[in-house]
Amino acid sequence: MNSPPELRQKVRDRTDSFVRVLVSAFGGLVLLTLVILIVHLIYQAMPLAYTPKLEPAQQLRLTERDRILAAGDIVAGQPLITAREGCRLSFYTNKNGVLRRNRDYVRPCGHELGVVTAQGLHFLVDISPSGQVRIVDERALQSQALATDSQTAFPMDEPASTVEQTVISFSIPEARWQQRESWQIWLADKWVVVQIRQRDEIFLRWVNIRTPTQRADRVYPAGVNVLPLPGTRQTLVESEEQLSVVDLKTNLAHPLALESPVVWWQSLPKDRSVLIADEQGNITRWVLQNEHGQLSYAPTYQISLEPGTTPLMAVPHASSNAMALLTSKGKVMLINRITGEVLSVSEMSVPASGMSWFGKRLYTYGQQHIDIWQIQNLSGFTTWSSLFEAQTYEGYLQSETVWQTTSASDYQEAKYSIVPLLMGSLKASLMALVIAIPMSVGAAVYTAYFATSRVRQGLKPTIELLEAIPSVLIGFIAAIWLAPLAESFLFSFALFVLVVPLALFLFALVQPKVARRIPVNTKEGTGVLLSGGVVLLLGYVCFFMAPGWFFHFAGVQDFQQLTAQFGSPAGKNTLVVAIALGVAISPSIYSLAEDAIAGVPKELKLASFALGATRLQTLQHVVLKVAMPGVLAAIMLGFGRAFGETMIVLMVTGNTPVSSWDLFEGLRALTANLAIELPEADVGSVHYQILFFTACILFAFTFIVNTCAELLRQRLRRQIRYV
Repeated sequence: MNSPPELRQKVRDRTDSFVRVLVSAFGGLVLLTLVILIVHLIYQAMPLAYTPKLEPAQQLRLTERDRILAAGDIVAGQPLITAREGCRLSFYTNKNGVLRRNRDYVRPCGHELGVVTAQGLHFLVDISPSGQVRIVDERALQSQALATDSQTAFPMDEPASTVEQTVISFSIPEARWQQRESWQIWLADKWVVVQIRQRDEIFLRWVNIRTPTQRADRVYPAGVNVLPLPGTRQTLVESEEQLSVVDLKTNLAHPLALESPVVWWQSLPKDRSVLIADEQGNITRWVLQNEHGQLSYAPTYQISLEPGTTPLMAVPHASSNAMALLTSKGKVMLINRITGEVLSVSEMSVPASGMSWFGKRLYTYGQQHIDIWQIQNLSGFTTWSSLFEAQTYEGYLQSETVWQTTSASDYQEAKYSIVPLLMGSLKASLMALVIAIPMSVGAAVYTAYFATSRVRQGLKPTIELLEAIPSVLIGFIAAIWLAPLAESFLFSFALFVLVVPLALFLFALVQPKVARRIPVNTKEGTGVLLSGGVVLLLGYVCFFMAPGWFFHFAGVQDFQQLTAQFGSPAGKNTLVVAIALGVAISPSIYSLAEDAIAGVPKELKLASFALGATRLQTLQHVVLKVAMPGVLAAIMLGFGRAFGETMIVLMVTGNTPVSSWDLFEGLRALTANLAIELPEADVGSVHYQILFFTACILFAFTFIVNTCAELLRQRLRRQIRYV
């Protein structure tokens, strides 16, 4: 039988075992949560690393001999439009894998019928024998057909219910229409252009969709090639001598440098980018630029094709920077339209003459068939170059790194450069260290080395208590009070924060001489009072005297006039966020640095004094050298906190993603960008995945910085233990 002490020992052992298991379990849960977090971040960003490719999904064939003009999203119920015998356009829909004709658009055989595609939408073109042009929205015809009979024929006499279907109606000269050899129509948001190629000349008529009475006619020789660009009111004209762009309003021609004759060209939706292929097998992307009020096109990148290959058609994706290029050798090239990188090449079993792209489905069609392809890894069109290298975007005069993910319409270039966000985080963090290091390290040196134990016991908890202030409160104060005040006194704030540590350091040099003249019973704490008086005096000089001296020297009246010379506002800029962020991280740096300095063995300091060194020499050559790993660790941890800070940079910076190191400009940090855009990003979209990729960068950076800081702290402990 166990004695009472043995029973109590067994109870204690069981309790210790239970507590040990419980603590280990909770510790394991913390590690498991961290692993799950890391895996989730990587999992969400991983699709960006996959290579996009085409996977055949389905092939549909026409049972009748029609000529395919345009293909909508057939899987989603949109029609396939064909030219059919009997002067009609036929609409086919996919029913259980079979194309079935469900309605026709019928006109007398004297009419010319066609289809024009603009920004992924299809419009029917109906031209009468007298040259009367009517462009009809296919979606309205489809809705009317679905509301009536499935076999709907639209007669020549236009019923009242179909008036609203007409996008625009206008006339062209009947004489030119009668003498036509071919015709073609281009459509944009505001303008429609009809081209009539005759034997001796080419006739273009520009008509404003909103005001059809506003027209402009242009005539070109028959020996030239023209490509109207209604989205930009420009016309590309190729002659034997040169390639030029002609402005509709001024009728001025701006020559473009072209080394080889054009064999193929096509404008992308909105006409801000034009692809031109030459005889050498190179496709050059030309983008619209506004240079001193003159709209023109400039070359950016080139795509090299196989010898003997000619492009047939290029189709961009509506909401991403993806583009598919169909070639004469029956291949489809998947390309990043911003960088020009060819990501994959797929070969078709049956040659095609046209394409259309909707979401993750690509349609290629020929005479009697249409192939449906599934796009795998659509996020893979976002390449390393588009994320980290400068690119030439539509409307930009030179290559830049831009972050601009939102757009008001489809077929708009998405700008996913992470460089402005990285620069914003680094700029805010480094400037915050410039503010925080002198204050925090200087205060740590004073309290750990110069101050008495009684003063240290009062100051250290007080300063550390500032770390408990929420960052959102600091950001609120900075945004409401500091930013407006900084428009007039920003120079004073910066000067005050930079001068105070230097003044306190100089005061520490003369403090021993002053202390000898102070009575012993009042000596303790007098240094703090005197240093406080020095700070107040410096504040008065910086805020009320120094600005006048500086403005007189700079030749301006106030700080607003000075910042106006740089073209930047004085409110929410880098200096303001540096002050707020520096104040936020100062208590953390102070606490760790003070512990490192105070942890230097007393024997080392006494040995230095015994060798005749002064307090300042001992501080410089003994204390700081021994405590330097801990001080550096404190600074690195403060830098990591500043880099990962969210609320202050969100509320104070203005959130302008610009690639600039200018201290008078705003910025957007990685953390603030996540807080702003992640709630509004579509789950699974390219934008969503890039945001998770930036979160991975943020996590990796802070993890590396904090790991290095911890290694330095462990080195400090080993040094102190060895001493």
